[in-house]
Amino acid sequence: MATVRKGVFDVLPKYWRKNSVIHSLSLKRSCVVLNKRFSAHFAFVPDTVPASDGETSRMNLFQSITNALDIALASDTTAVVFGEDVAFGGVFRCTVGLQDKYGKDRVFNTPLCEQGIVGFGIGMAVAGATAVAEIQFADYIFPAFDQLVNEAAKYRYRSGGMFDCGSLVVRAPCGAVGHGALYHSQSPEAFFAHCPGLKVVIPRGPIQAKGLLLSCIRDKNPCIFFEPKILYRLAVEQVPLKDYEIPLGKAEVIQEGDHVTLVGWGTQVHVLKDVCQLAQDKLNVSCELIDLVSILPWDKDTIAKSVKKTGRLLIAHEAPLTSGFGAEIAAAIQNDCFLHLEAPIQRVTGYDTPFPHIFEPFYIPDKWRCLEAVKKLINY
Repeated sequence: MATVRKGVFDVLPKYWRKNSVIHSLSLKRSCVVLNKRFSAHFAFVPDTVPASDGETSRMNLFQSITNALDIALASDTTAVVFGEDVAFGGVFRCTVGLQDKYGKDRVFNTPLCEQGIVGFGIGMAVAGATAVAEIQFADYIFPAFDQLVNEAAKYRYRSGGMFDCGSLVVRAPCGAVGHGALYHSQSPEAFFAHCPGLKVVIPRGPIQAKGLLLSCIRDKNPCIFFEPKILYRLAVEQVPLKDYEIPLGKAEVIQEGDHVTLVGWGTQVHVLKDVCQLAQDKLNVSCELIDLVSILPWDKDTIAKSVKKTGRLLIAHEAPLTSGFGAEIAAAIQNDCFLHLEAPIQRVTGYDTPFPHIFEPFYIPDKWRCLEAVKKLINY
């Protein structure tokens, strides 16, 4: 590790050095992170719910997922949960105890075949069941890409509305976790955002995860529910025990501000919370923070309203820059808010390389890279 810290510019990929990706402040901070590979690159601040929401229980994100699945199975006798290793609780423990409670016919393991898992889910949904499939890591959802994009998304359309597989949810852990490297760190939401007929949702914490998952399970369109895996144990909140839903397709303004609009989803919302505080403390800049919540459909109106107020927009996501969903947001907001913009829209993202292992601290869009983008917006 000492060698890396001494000659870090010498070992960084030439692409990054050539494009001056690492500025001095980020470099200093990232070298510290290299020594703390398993530390989160953000501070998690829990959401709260009003007392009117009733009794709550302390849950982390995976426990809130379990609670949502428990409610879905109890309230819908046609609901089934299946995937690799879900019978004993799954690798992230999201289905612990469900097979014991509901039986092997309703919570069961599948072969290691993602195309088969989603194809089976489509068949179950077409036959009238509520199918909740788990893909063990989002990185391995691509063998099922054809089933999702060519079958699930188009089933209703191609039959003229006679048949559908709308009662299908595919859950998948996504995003950086500190040591996942190429095949356990990807954020593939933009691949599916290009496909009409699907809904794509990413929660930022346990309260949101429970309500959004129940909404997806009960929605009459096939949904992909990406769960930021770094939050499974890190994110802890007082979650309402009642059965509740959170609307899909509606962004949430988490913090109001006057000078810059920040947009993110999932883990990146917490990074941007840190950026809001840094911008206020170091630059005297007031940031408005928006959690997009749903990638498809996405809430353009909420973002446009904010940008018309602030005149500046920063979008941050872990997926690579090119064709990331931030590009769609930037194009749409530029079209709707052109005369209100005080500076070009900024995107802070992963890079156009496979997700690295040892260089993960340089790859992720951390608060220091985002703060530099805020400076560019303000000083333009």
